[in-house]
Amino acid sequence: MSRIYLLRHGETEWSASGRHTSDSDIPLTPRGEDEARALGALARNWRCAIVLTSPLQRARRTCELAGFGDLAEVDPDLVEYRYGAYEGRTTAEIREQHPGWNVFRDGCPGGESVREVTERADRVVARLRGATCDVLIFSHAHFLRCLAVRWLGLDLSAGAMLLLSTASVSILGYDHGPEEPAILRWNDVSLRDAAMG
Repeated sequence: MSRIYLLRHGETEWSASGRHTSDSDIPLTPRGEDEARALGALARNWRCAIVLTSPLQRARRTCELAGFGDLAEVDPDLVEYRYGAYEGRTTAEIREQHPGWNVFRDGCPGGESVREVTERADRVVARLRGATCDVLIFSHAHFLRCLAVRWLGLDLSAGAMLLLSTASVSILGYDHGPEEPAILRWNDVSLRDAAMG
């Protein structure tokens, strides 16, 4: 059975400061580029893999620096949750006006609704279920959290309980068979941390 590797992009100025970043095409910082190169250790053990990336430069560049750029297919469904009016703002700033706001439950005004992101994640899950070999996905924190909970068949609100660091590796797969989707590893930053010394 195939495994699905979820790879969050490396650090950007906005991810380092906690600012919500969807369509703003923010580049990686020098540290983020180093983090991305660290993910290249994954390339050493692959026999068969499909590589998919978000079209946004922070994910594409992470994919390239990790050594998978020549294999990658851009998939528009892998973009980050679209934050609309909340683009560039931190959660603390948003909650000053909207106490208790949670992107996985409330969506974003002028951006995507929970229903829209659920439908997008479900399209990706349907594609992944048909994979005959491992799949690497280079994408973004909130969308990857959405993808993981939809892989499990859970409501999007469960994504609030999963955190993802930059240049982290998470693995989706199965327990005993395709009827039992599972998270095999979550938010592993050991490659990144080993490379960063």
